[in-house]
Amino acid sequence: MAAGSTTAARALLPVMCFVVMIVAVLQTLVVPIVGTIGSQLDVGPTAVGWLLTANLLAAATATPVLGRLADLRGKRPVLLGVLVVVLLGSLIGALSTSVGVLIFARVLQGVSFALFPIGIAVLRDELPAEKLTGAMGIFSGTLGFGGCFGIVLTGVLVSDGADFHRIFWLSSAITAAGLVLAWIAIPRRPRTGTGSIDWIGAAALAAGLVLVLLPLAEGGTWGWTSPVTIVSGIAGILVLIGWFLFERRITDPLVAPRLLTNPPVLVTHLSALVVGMSMFVMFLGSSYFVQTPRAVAGYGFGATVLEASTVYLLPGAISGVLASILSGKLIHRFGSRAVLIAASVVGVSGFVVFVFAHDRTWEVIAAILLVNTYISLAYASLPSLLVAEVRQDETGVANSINSIARSVGSSVASALLATLLAGITIDGTDVPTESAYVIAFVVGATAAALAGLLPFFGITRTTRTPSDEEEDEVHATALAAEWGTVGGLGGANTCGSGERPAQRVRFAPES
Repeated sequence: MAAGSTTAARALLPVMCFVVMIVAVLQTLVVPIVGTIGSQLDVGPTAVGWLLTANLLAAATATPVLGRLADLRGKRPVLLGVLVVVLLGSLIGALSTSVGVLIFARVLQGVSFALFPIGIAVLRDELPAEKLTGAMGIFSGTLGFGGCFGIVLTGVLVSDGADFHRIFWLSSAITAAGLVLAWIAIPRRPRTGTGSIDWIGAAALAAGLVLVLLPLAEGGTWGWTSPVTIVSGIAGILVLIGWFLFERRITDPLVAPRLLTNPPVLVTHLSALVVGMSMFVMFLGSSYFVQTPRAVAGYGFGATVLEASTVYLLPGAISGVLASILSGKLIHRFGSRAVLIAASVVGVSGFVVFVFAHDRTWEVIAAILLVNTYISLAYASLPSLLVAEVRQDETGVANSINSIARSVGSSVASALLATLLAGITIDGTDVPTESAYVIAFVVGATAAALAGLLPFFGITRTTRTPSDEEEDEVHATALAAEWGTVGGLGGANTCGSGERPAQRVRFAPES
């Protein structure tokens, strides 16, 4: 390999980690200061709440289409295009003077969610099999701790009611840097995908997701039992059922049905959903908890946004960094399923600490540290589980569905937390009771436990790491050369072709 190519290959993983950090930071950057933005723009909580809702809906609707587009038209141009759109949204947010313009900026920033599945596809295309598992672990773990860094950065930049536009200038700077680095580091490759985009399926999926997610985001405002909430949720479920039936009947679907129904793939998506739930329960719950004045509520620490970010959340973010760095070696040594199960145990332990011991600063920091370690390890394990079960030309769209599952989980957690904190309050105040947080962290512990239990329901096929899969393909090719065919595989298919054998040769199960 030429020196220039070697340098580019070494730079690819750090650059892709920086790119996916943008996704995580943008996801949580405005969360702690929604109230500050409302007061500075002089708008009510309902209007400013759309800064979160619009971002979520844009992410859910754009991610699968962009993932499929990357599989068909090339990862590099689609990823660079996404970064350009996100940069435009950040600049519009930095210059905005009204909530309507700011919401539009957040819609454009929501497209950033597609960077994660496209990034996984880039790594799968560019890295050798023996390095892919570790690289995906670090890359995915970055997504786990990056959200915490977003909250920390917000606390530093917008402490004491400073101008909220600072966070959009920050997001503009990091997105511009990511765009330049990605342009340099991601190799140009000829288009290899075949087929077309199922635009009807894309529109139906987008409509169904919007109808399901909208009541989750706005149910607290509309009322959880109001007709519009119930009708919207039911309509969304019906549309998604119709979308799935339609996808089964066409020859070139947006999402192949097996990417939703195959047991190992399905449980990976469900695991992503509950990991997303537990992540937002901890991020939001701990942030609100430590800012509660103890003199009023009998709990909490009266921390400022800056103190909540730097004193309480920053150590957890650092533990997430370390966990993501170690995740590749752990997955290679023990297998992605085993790492996910062990991470689940760590996450449950963290939530249990928070439930029973939250009167001292060090107890809360320890709980957050444990949960962030779990989130980073879990996020590192999920793509490895998924990639081992899907074709290479389906990597982008499969991880897009996984990203949507995480978004749905985050939405459920956000809605649940908002309902608990608004519904269980100290008499005569709007301050939540201590029991409201305890219930929330019990839910977080349950979600973390499910993340470790779900993989046991998807073992009808042996889930392998990508490096194991490459060994299988090499072995299959050797058999093909000796016997002429393996499961319908002729001599034209080689392990270097990028195509998978029609039948995989499986060795010892993953531990």
